[in-house]
This record gives sequence, structure tokens and C-alpha cells, in this order.
Amino acid sequence: MSSARIRIVARLVAVAALAAMTAGCFQPMYAEHTDGTPGLRERLMGVEVPPVDKANASREARVGVEIRNALAFKLYGNATGMAPTHRLVLRFNSGRSSLMIDPNTALPTSENYNIDAQFNLVEIATNKSVMTGTTFSRVSYDMPGSYQRFARARALRDAEDRAAQEIADNIQTRLASYFATGT
Repeated sequence: MSSARIRIVARLVAVAALAAMTAGCFQPMYAEHTDGTPGLRERLMGVEVPPVDKANASREARVGVEIRNALAFKLYGNATGMAPTHRLVLRFNSGRSSLMIDPNTALPTSENYNIDAQFNLVEIATNKSVMTGTTFSRVSYDMPGSYQRFARARALRDAEDRAAQEIADNIQTRLASYFATGT
């Protein structure tokens, strides 16, 4: 056997040995624990998501409900969780900006919808903040024809819904990270 082949075989043996040593360390994030401690799914189900404080019947109130519903579904998998251990306080601001303007009509043809959100995870037993964070979403949308106001309204609503889903995804990921690692 040549020395080049011996080195290749030695490297493969070293890689296999390292893989075997670390194989027992891996644990899936959402796996159930056999030692009786609550798993990540149970910890996420203990997060209470109160309604977002926005003026009734406003556009932002609808977006707040959309974020809350998406987040509740991601945390609980259904409409209710378990007995709450933590409360998630959410605040956000939203806005629109025109990206492209039709030079003939001076109406926008493409816009951005944005949400900037701040969240605070409070432990209910001690009423102490255990994690805070911020997240954002930027969603672009096109208006099919400058004079089609109902199409413009629907395009904006779809953009709001997509941005709300993205905010809920980001917050759920941060909460899962916190409960999995404690940081």
C-alpha cells in the first residue's frame, strides 16, 4: 500500500472516530425528554400572548391580531396553551413607503410595507423580564394598475399578512432559542 493511501485511510478513520464520539451529543431541539423535565414544546405552550395594545378598528389593530394569532398557532399548535409561565408583551410600529412612482399619474406602482416590533418575555411568577428583543419585516408589493383601488387595498392587506407572519416566525424562533439554551 502506498503512503498516500495510508494517509487517506488514517484520515477517514479519524473522521469516523470523531463522528462516533459526537453522535451521542446531538439532541433534537423539539424532542421529548425522558427524564421528566418539560421539553421545548411544553415550554413554548406556557407562553401567554396577550392582545396587542392598538386602537380598536385601526389598520394596526388588525395587523396586531394577525401577529398574535400567527404566534399563538406557532407556539401552541391550536388556540390555547397550557397554564402560563411566561407572558410575551409585544409592541410594534408599521409604515409604508413608495418604491416606484408612475411618472404619468404620480401614483405609486410598487410599495414597501414594514413592521418594527419589540417584544419582552416576562416570567409570571416573579414578574421579571427574562428576555427582550426586536425584529423587523420588510415586504414589497405591486399594485396592478394605478386606478384599481380595491386591488391596491388587497395588495396592501396581503403584504400586512405576510409581514405579520414573518414577525411571528422571528419571535417564535427567538423564544425557542431562549427556552432551548436559556439565553
